[in-house]
Amino acid sequence: MTPSSNRSSSVEPLRSLTDRVRDRVAAAGQALDRRASAARPKGRRSRSSASQPEAAAVRHAASLRRVFLELGDTHRQYRRRTGQTATPPLREAAFAFKRSPSLDSLVAVSAFFDELGLLEW
Repeated sequence: MTPSSNRSSSVEPLRSLTDRVRDRVAAAGQALDRRASAARPKGRRSRSSASQPEAAAVRHAASLRRVFLELGDTHRQYRRRTGQTATPPLREAAFAFKRSPSLDSLVAVSAFFDELGLLEW
């Protein structure tokens, strides 16, 4: 192991799950922004929409949902591979996220995946 790879592996576990989820949601938001700006002709792009609170809230909710759906895909692949079913606490956390999507409720769902070693981020 080289010193630089050893350093990165020793730093990674120190990042909290909340920080990792927050970073993933931010990356999903950036991907949504890229898709949105690529889909509209330049003349129709709104310059002030990103600064509007409603647009920011919609973007954040869409980012949360996108990460949640990615976790669902990961879980389905895991279940196919292992033959296991979803646990009641995971279902409860998923329903809590669906009722009230927030960073905290997404972290609760992500904790199950982190314990299984399924998170790549």
